[in-house]
Amino acid sequence: MEKKNRLTKREYFDKVYRHGKSAANHQFVLYYKAQHGQDAFRLGVSVSKKLGNAVVRNRIRRMLKEIVRLNASRLPGGYDLILIARKPAADMEYHEMEKSVLHVIKRASLLHKKGETGS
Repeated sequence: MEKKNRLTKREYFDKVYRHGKSAANHQFVLYYKAQHGQDAFRLGVSVSKKLGNAVVRNRIRRMLKEIVRLNASRLPGGYDLILIARKPAADMEYHEMEKSVLHVIKRASLLHKKGETGS
């Protein structure tokens, strides 16, 4: 993922948790908050130690970032997003995970159709 699309600092995470909205399914929770004056979306990923060892957690983190990178054109600019993986995500294959992530983004009404461009 490009640097401009990363949510890095603790204070940014805290703002999204405190003032943002959320959507969830069985595998993921998505927190999101509109950021005015920001062109691109920024993504933060959180994977708890409860999901497994470092190898498992990093695998989940890499897959989530790749899913978002490949679908970046379908996401709106001007949002801070935080994806939190739940326990069932540890056992998922890539395509199952992609379907689930897109589902939770769609539940938040942030996903554009494939032909549309992001605003």
